[in-house]
Amino acid sequence: MAVACGIVGLPNVGKSTIFNAITAAGAESANYPFCTIEPNIGIVDVPDPRLEQIRGHIESKKVIPASLKIVDIAGLVAGAASGEGLGNKFLGTIKETDAILHVVRCFEDPDIIHVAGRVDPISDIEVIELELGMADAETLTRNIERVNKKARAGDKDSLAQKEVFVRALELVESGKSLRAVAWKVEELAMLRPLFLITIKPVLFVANVADDDLEGKGELPQIVAKYAAENGCDFVALSGDIEGELAGMDPADRAEFQAELGITEPGLERLAHQAYHLLGLQTYFTAGPMEIRAWTIHAGDTAPKAAGVIHTDFEAGFIRAECYSVADLEEYKNEPAIRAAGRLRVEGKAYVMQDGDVVHFLFNK
Repeated sequence: MAVACGIVGLPNVGKSTIFNAITAAGAESANYPFCTIEPNIGIVDVPDPRLEQIRGHIESKKVIPASLKIVDIAGLVAGAASGEGLGNKFLGTIKETDAILHVVRCFEDPDIIHVAGRVDPISDIEVIELELGMADAETLTRNIERVNKKARAGDKDSLAQKEVFVRALELVESGKSLRAVAWKVEELAMLRPLFLITIKPVLFVANVADDDLEGKGELPQIVAKYAAENGCDFVALSGDIEGELAGMDPADRAEFQAELGITEPGLERLAHQAYHLLGLQTYFTAGPMEIRAWTIHAGDTAPKAAGVIHTDFEAGFIRAECYSVADLEEYKNEPAIRAAGRLRVEGKAYVMQDGDVVHFLFNK
């Protein structure tokens, strides 16, 4: 399954710098507002050391990691929902993503322009949240008008939709994000086709100074507190440092990371946090042609997971033969795992576990 995350924030907070660092895609980064005009898109591999563990025991022609789509969206400003700055064009781009990476400037530097003239993380966050809420309000208003005629005529589906849309509109107009509400399954089904922005999960990314890589300083901790209070995730990283690391060869990169005490590069942290944010997990297939990581939702059953490979696998599912990476490490190969009785044969009701190595059997 394809997973897309959109990077948002005010102009000049370091969105494109971070995008460049984690994708090595070469998006333009400069010290002036609206440097990013067209959205930059990068597809990055999701780092997973388990792939190399599997490769150590199963000979294969290639290894294919899971991927994450990162979209760098132009800096939003106050009034964006009404067309200010680059306006609705980029709010529309955000609608197409699964999650939002909200970059917040958490460093002082008089040489880097701040659109508000001062570094204030909460104020910056509130500007973006307000604009996203206003965009949702416009979407909801338009869809209330759309279903209203049938609702007046007594159509049950339209009446139900109108009730949910009106409630959502009241929430965003009061300044609340839709992601903070415990929606019922049937209500989410009505809201999902609207591609509302404030219902998407958010990872706040504190762009910190290079002497505060763990984000323990006052500014990033303000963002961490806000994220916790609003049910969002948080990660701190330095766009400048990550950019330097991205430009190094592997040996120099490892040495520089060790000097700085960085145990997990920015891409790995962002990928892991994005997976956590979206409730995702990974399973593997392994054979002589390829070893591959597949992304599914936590709680997916074996047939659902098989369908990520091909819809025919789900439709004709018979059973799944599973073992763990830990089993492979212990027994060294699949025949030994089978001989030890550690190969599990699972049916249609089996709920996939993160890190399963699977062979699917299906009817063609």
